[in-house]
Amino acid sequence: MTQDMRTRINDVLKEAMKAKDSERLGTLRLINAAIKDQDIAMRVDGKSVGDPEILAILGKMVKQRQESARAYEEGGRLELAEKELSEIKVIEAFLPTQLTEAETVAAIDAAISKTGASSIRDMGKVMGELKGKYTGQMDFGAAGPMVKARLG
Repeated sequence: MTQDMRTRINDVLKEAMKAKDSERLGTLRLINAAIKDQDIAMRVDGKSVGDPEILAILGKMVKQRQESARAYEEGGRLELAEKELSEIKVIEAFLPTQLTEAETVAAIDAAISKTGASSIRDMGKVMGELKGKYTGQMDFGAAGPMVKARLG
């Protein structure tokens, strides 16, 4: 049986503590804090955070750091940009490999045929299918327009 995401993150956190790797440790603590925040938010509905939600949290954290790094680079703050990029590497270690563009197109085509989508009105069904299957592996911001183009 494979470990769940939460266990993997905590195991790596313990390794970073033993190795006194303060940079990795800081990022891992940020990940745990984000997961705990989501836990608290979902507790109201009687739910808990599982692997799909953790993948979504990690994806969001990577996207935030990419935007920050870009802003720091534009502002000439290269040391801060480097810190953001090193945090991205730590976070991405927990994410599944991203689909290539060809794999994304194939996944979209498969989702369209599986859902029987025929018009733009079916876009929600297709995106739901993709999110259920490819969370953490696909950039849904880029996939949305591709689905729209296929159905439009």
